[in-house]
Order: sequence, then structure tokens, then C-alpha cells
Amino acid sequence: MVLLQAGGSNYSFLILMGGMFVVMYFFMIRPQQKKQKDQQKMVDELKPGDEVITAGGLHGKVLTNDETTITISAGGGARLTFEKSSISKKKA
Repeated sequence: MVLLQAGGSNYSFLILMGGMFVVMYFFMIRPQQKKQKDQQKMVDELKPGDEVITAGGLHGKVLTNDETTITISAGGGARLTFEKSSISKKKA
């Protein structure tokens, strides 16, 4: 009876797992971090008069911009206060 030993397969497995991690980092993790930085930069640069869309779909114009909250005019005299994190995008 002959037993085969696969001594080199341990290194192959480690190299394969390391390669998979590198691929996941460059195709999944890094783009997500860049997107989060861009979103945070956009929210930090908001100023009164900018038109925005919230995560809930509300369209409005920025009235005030505090440290953590933002007040939006939604038309008809409605003034709504939101967390900055709920701002989805800025209208062009």
C-alpha cells in the first residue's frame, strides 16, 4: 500500500487564500470605502440653497446645516430636520 503525501499543497492553499483576499479587497472593499468617502465629502460640503434628495425620497432645499442635522424646505412652508446621514444625493 502506497500513501501519497501532499507536502506542497499547504503552501498552495495559503497562496490561493491570500490571492482570494487580495481580489476581494480590490473589487469589493476598496470601492465601497471610496464610495463612503465621496458620500461623506458631499454631505460635509452641503450649504444653504443646495437641492438634495433624502434616503426616503424627499426632495428639498437646504435651509440650515448643523454639525449632525440638516433642515430642509420641502415646499409649502414645511421645514423638516434630518440627520445628515439620511441625505442620499445632491441634485445637479
